[in-house]
Amino acid sequence: MTPTELHAEDPSRWYRIEPDARYTPQIGALVDMLNYARMTTLHAVQGLTVEELDARPPGFRNSIGMLLAHIAAVDRVYHWLSFEGRDPFSENIPEFDPYRSGLTMGAEGGEAARGRPLEWYLAELEASRGHTLATLVQKDDAWLASRLTVPGFDYPNHHWAWFHVMEDEVSHRGQMRLIRNIVAPRQAAEQAT
Repeated sequence: MTPTELHAEDPSRWYRIEPDARYTPQIGALVDMLNYARMTTLHAVQGLTVEELDARPPGFRNSIGMLLAHIAAVDRVYHWLSFEGRDPFSENIPEFDPYRSGLTMGAEGGEAARGRPLEWYLAELEASRGHTLATLVQKDDAWLASRLTVPGFDYPNHHWAWFHVMEDEVSHRGQMRLIRNIVAPRQAAEQAT
């Protein structure tokens, strides 16, 4: 069951941090925050066309599509850093290659996030987050408080790592809302009501 389905019966549930019993208490609270951040991101991009997803207004370096690809890529990078103790930047991990462009927002490997419909991005977000949630169910609060084991990146703990994934998404969601106000002002106004 997705977070949206869990909260469908009681929409006010989004406004309370009440951990899901499948997780340990600290991880459950973190998962609730990750889910809320994702729900607001999905709301911010609802109904966008391919042209709107690809648009880069003057003064903006990224499109909404690229920001969505970046959010999914950040989630996936932390799968390796946090769950596997591997560094996809210094190790040769072929499975990382499809996400490199999204992670670097096109700086490495060109612009992979162009010409794709919203459904493609939503599927990427769902797949990456699905793996995150399935793995967090298997972890406990002691693990969450422990430090990462990646050489050279062992100073943060797992809690900070997943908090960072959430804060990165929230930051980029703000950018998406600004871009949407420019490229789809009528839809943005409808979303606000």
